[in-house]
Amino acid sequence: MASSELIHDLEKTITNIPDFPIEGIQFKDISPIFLQPKLYEAVINDFVEFSKGKIDVVCGIESRGYLFGIAIAVALEVPFVLIRKKGKLPPPFIGQVYDLEYGTSEIEMKTDQLQKGQRVLIHDDLLATGGTTEAAAKLVEKQGSIPAQFSFLISLEDLNGSKKLEKFNADIYSILKY
Repeated sequence: MASSELIHDLEKTITNIPDFPIEGIQFKDISPIFLQPKLYEAVINDFVEFSKGKIDVVCGIESRGYLFGIAIAVALEVPFVLIRKKGKLPPPFIGQVYDLEYGTSEIEMKTDQLQKGQRVLIHDDLLATGGTTEAAAKLVEKQGSIPAQFSFLISLEDLNGSKKLEKFNADIYSILKY
């Protein structure tokens, strides 16, 4: 969906930081996008094209999923629901534990913000191994809603995160793939 011009502009803008946050990791710094309002707007428009007419609500994963997710929801005129790290939301909420490389983590969402049968876009800035996004989709399902779409600015293809999401039979979209 993304035009070759948008992909080119993003690749010129996103900075690669070697060995951050640990040695061997090539960090993709997306913060320069926010210095260019027209580029940010083009990114939002691309995500909106992907989801227009196909979803009823956007869920963003803390915290970088909020950077584009809220704007996507506003442009689509649908609600935005926060998915947060454990301990950050007041009750009522539900949680979902997921595996990390060494140990586990947990995310939570409010139980009074999704309705049964709603089609949900789950958005985050980056798809790596897919564990957090899979947990977010399970939270959505626990509330009787449907994880209908997943969107990401960047997908790290070698980490096979999309494999964990295939079971949801949802559309998966990334503007950039590395």
